[in-house]
Amino acid sequence: MADELALLIADVYETAGALRRWGQRVASAEGRTQAQWQLLSVLSGPPLTVPAAARRLGISRQAVQRTAHELVDDGLAHVIANPDHRTAGLLQLTDHGHDALSRMAVRAAEDHRELLVDLPLTDVTHARALLRELVTRLRAADRV
Repeated sequence: MADELALLIADVYETAGALRRWGQRVASAEGRTQAQWQLLSVLSGPPLTVPAAARRLGISRQAVQRTAHELVDDGLAHVIANPDHRTAGLLQLTDHGHDALSRMAVRAAEDHRELLVDLPLTDVTHARALLRELVTRLRAADRV
């Protein structure tokens, strides 16, 4: 079983790399980077601090800060006051940011349909459930 988990982990890393390359193609069609797309997506919900967004994405605060500056400079996001912290503002999408995210989502959905054409939905659902369970267990192990 441990060998199978090691192989699954290797497959996940390979899949992640392929998805990053695919994501870059989708984002670049809208004049954005894959990192910008990821941050736009994370910011599509409630406003977040840069460290909170970094935790959600599983990357460094510095990487998110650079991308956040790009989004703010391009008018896709803005910083609003944080009632819980005087100096750590909250990032929030602008209408322009929501529009950019929506356009990328439409492009991605078209590609998703092509990717899934011969895959049974139950297989995709089971794969997601397994990955979510692994994430839950890994997060629990981090807290120990």
